[in-house]
Amino acid sequence: TIKILNDDDALELFKKTLPSPSLLQLKVSSKVVRERAMAALKAAGKRSDPRMDLVMLALAGRGNTFEKVLKMIDEMVTLLGKEQGDDDAKKQYCETALDKAEDEKKVLEQSLSDLEKSIADAKE
Repeated sequence: TIKILNDDDALELFKKTLPSPSLLQLKVSSKVVRERAMAALKAAGKRSDPRMDLVMLALAGRGNTFEKVLKMIDEMVTLLGKEQGDDDAKKQYCETALDKAEDEKKVLEQSLSDLEKSIADAKE
């Protein structure tokens, strides 16, 4: 039986029957995943690493997940993105206003120079 299963013809038949083994889906509960992760961390936990301790603490917690903290972080990122957009718009407005003020200053300095020249010419 094993010889037949190891034969190339059996392999080709298997490939034709199941074209893609990636379609295989396993149903695993989060509890099982949590237990497997905890076991893996305990097996590798011979070295003391505070980050691993934090992950193990999070996995050991029954309903105390970081969902609330993650939600707060997402809200903060959204708020910071909005504030950055507002800051960019204000910066653009300020740059435009500064350019306009510099242009007006040049015009006034030119007018002042012309008037001083006119006064000097009138005195002569």
